Amino acid sequence: MPVSLTILGSGSSGNCAYLETEGARILIDAGFSLRQIRQRLATIGRVPENLDGVLVTHEHSDHVAGINLLCSKLGIPIYCNRATKEAVEYQEKTRLECRLFTTGGGFAVGDVEVQTFTIPHDAQDPVGFMLQTSAGKVGFLTDLGHATRLVLDRVRSANVLVLEANHDVKMLQDCPRRPWSLKQRILGRHGHLSNEAAAEVAETIMSADLRHVYLGHLSRECNRPELAHSVLHHRMGSIGAHHVRLEVTSQDHPCPTLNL
Repeated sequence: MPVSLTILGSGSSGNCAYLETEGARILIDAGFSLRQIRQRLATIGRVPENLDGVLVTHEHSDHVAGINLLCSKLGIPIYCNRATKEAVEYQEKTRLECRLFTTGGGFAVGDVEVQTFTIPHDAQDPVGFMLQTSAGKVGFLTDLGHATRLVLDRVRSANVLVLEANHDVKMLQDCPRRPWSLKQRILGRHGHLSNEAAAEVAETIMSADLRHVYLGHLSRECNRPELAHSVLHHRMGSIGAHHVRLEVTSQDHPCPTLNL
């Protein structure tokens, strides 16, 4: 059975991905309602009842909107660190049964080995993930203000990388609907990666083994899919990384399933 990855949706209003191996069916974040997650899984012939777990990067609502019902109604195991658990419980006014990990440590879900690492973002204890499967390694960097040396080292061996390309700096600066304080937060070192910053990350970790890069968490107001793709495509071309397939994720619908 091939290992497959489906980005069910990614953007400022919801993030969720589905990884399937011979021994595990996992969501990475659950930033849509349970109904939306069910509908999006149905497009690939899957149902949430068969999930083996949900890995949670941090407590912001665009990553945990469906967590409560997945846990309480369906009994799906939730994997997160203690600070994230407490933050989600405070937001949702509920108690969650979670399988806690310590940031920087690792654990297994079925035949998937999960490595966690800290990332700079304005949440309680946000993490990135590197998922080791029989077909290769999948890295997740969905929300971070800048890429630390630790972050770069952790994802350097990825074969597939989900990488935030949240905004175009000029579009963000010129956006009339966003107050200056929010712009400062997004542009800060615990905010979100711009297209150019995402290109820097991709260039820094580039290897012959990196085959696929998903550009995720695009802002509806302060970015455009074709702009994010153009910036990364130009940078990959400038370093001769023609072997890497770039794909821009969508907030509204799943990406085609990738078989590793």
